[in-house]
Amino acid sequence: MSHTIKGGEFLIKNIEAKNIFSIEELNEDQKMLQNSAQEFIDREVYPNRERFEKKDYSYTEEVMRKIGELGFLGIAVPEAYGGMGMGFVTSVLACDFISGISGSLGTAYGAHTGIGTLPVVLYGTEEQKQKYLPDLATGNHFGAYCLTEPDAGSDANSGKTKAQLSEDGKHYIINGQKMWISNAGFAETFTFFAKIGDDKNITGFVINKSELEDPKSLSFGEEEHKLGIRASSTRQVFFNDMKVPVENLLGERNNGFKIALNALNVGRIKLAAACLDSQRRILKNSINYANERKQFGVSISSFGAIRKKIAEMAISTFVSESGTYRAAKDIQDKIEELVGTGLDHQQAELKGVEEFAVECSILKSYVSDLAQQTADEGIQIYGGMGFSEDTPMEAAWRDSRISRIYEGTNEINRLLSVGMLIKRSLKGELDLLSPAMAVGKELMGIPSFETPDYSAYMAQEKALIQSLKKIFLMVSGSALQKYKIEIEKQQHLLLNASEILNQIYMAESAILRAEKHFTETSIEAAIAQVNLYKGIEKITVAAREAIISFAEGDEQKMLLSGLRRFTKYTHYPNVVNLTEKIAAHYIAKGGY
Repeated sequence: MSHTIKGGEFLIKNIEAKNIFSIEELNEDQKMLQNSAQEFIDREVYPNRERFEKKDYSYTEEVMRKIGELGFLGIAVPEAYGGMGMGFVTSVLACDFISGISGSLGTAYGAHTGIGTLPVVLYGTEEQKQKYLPDLATGNHFGAYCLTEPDAGSDANSGKTKAQLSEDGKHYIINGQKMWISNAGFAETFTFFAKIGDDKNITGFVINKSELEDPKSLSFGEEEHKLGIRASSTRQVFFNDMKVPVENLLGERNNGFKIALNALNVGRIKLAAACLDSQRRILKNSINYANERKQFGVSISSFGAIRKKIAEMAISTFVSESGTYRAAKDIQDKIEELVGTGLDHQQAELKGVEEFAVECSILKSYVSDLAQQTADEGIQIYGGMGFSEDTPMEAAWRDSRISRIYEGTNEINRLLSVGMLIKRSLKGELDLLSPAMAVGKELMGIPSFETPDYSAYMAQEKALIQSLKKIFLMVSGSALQKYKIEIEKQQHLLLNASEILNQIYMAESAILRAEKHFTETSIEAAIAQVNLYKGIEKITVAAREAIISFAEGDEQKMLLSGLRRFTKYTHYPNVVNLTEKIAAHYIAKGGY
């Protein structure tokens, strides 16, 4: 498939099912990799998963070394540097099926293969790549990424870590501290950021501990004791007159913030992937427990309240998968398209991931929210036992909580997704103005009273998706007209717009996947229909709240009228019946 869509362009295009990718389309090599990852996790890690909860950091390191021996650490590293050089979808797939067993392992794996390795892949010089990547690709060395500071979290460029050029001009002398650094306890390769002299922006660096002239110049705090991901090594990192050769500067001076952002974009979609298999496992455990647990002489899986929860957990899992693999393939297609124009793979991957930064932020916030909701409902199905450490649910809940915080908090990602769209529109990179003006004209006209023909499979659902896109354009366009550049200060409004945006992308992903791969009477079609119905309810609340916050009088009436018009069903789905159908299917199946 040739790549035909820009990042964020799903908002203004009628996307066809044939042009999206889903997990059903994995090739034979990818299926073999998936099976290999599942077999390793189930055979070697699952029986020992309690060691993660007992803060056995050495076990996390041990499993990571085994994962390296199997080749899973080098999937995204080019073959020239000891990796497997596989595509973006395959790297997302590996993250999916390795990460679900435990948040401790998922964090260690994600931190190493993502932000611990990719800055060197994407920004390193040839000498740096030859020096660092072969060991990172095999697990001989593990990577840590040092960005966050006590006073620099979401505002990463405000870090106080300093780099001063030595008198002989051969080294930078680094002083400062970082915190919440994953893998710090067993990492050898450290990517970190500091401001050189009086520079306005941070600069990236990379170094191995074993390179240091003075080993004591790099020191660490004690392991942090955390709510979840208990066996993920998390420490403070201190730089005390640490000498770093000038050739260890990563990328360009003053360009560290861009390195950090692009590494985080990759980290965001991979964090979404890391939440997928945990949802599948939680659903399976919940169904098994509900089938075995008897109350009033019957299994609790026969109770409607429990069945509703199981259906909602299955819906969350399907929708999360749909959006994640769709975006992964879009990114891969863009990379391949750019390589085809003569761009080297390093630059193509940089531009490909950056192109879909909006989708990466959508996925990060949406899927991590669903992952915790799934874990929370898992505890509820287990009842009192769910609160006990003797069952897997409380660990799953604790581990899922961090996903809403790292790789940029969900609030930051929600603001970013809308903010990036607006900036792209203002720069002329994405034409949101013309379709927004068209929606404005449509609101001023007389609506059609003809009953549309929705006899074709998913016809009504796809028409509704197009109408929901009009709601986003209507709300964001009207708000932008009022606030102009000051809109970035209207965070409450932007969060409402983000909710609309997230629901559109994920609902469309599920609908197109169901249309492409499943029949009209399938469980997957039912999932897509129920999810859309629930998504429209959430969009209605968010849009109404936004409109009332900035519009008054006739404008408010017109916008609220448009909201009603664009969320109107011709034929309402029987959500209760569809939910029961979904629950019955997965309960009988015993899992996802």
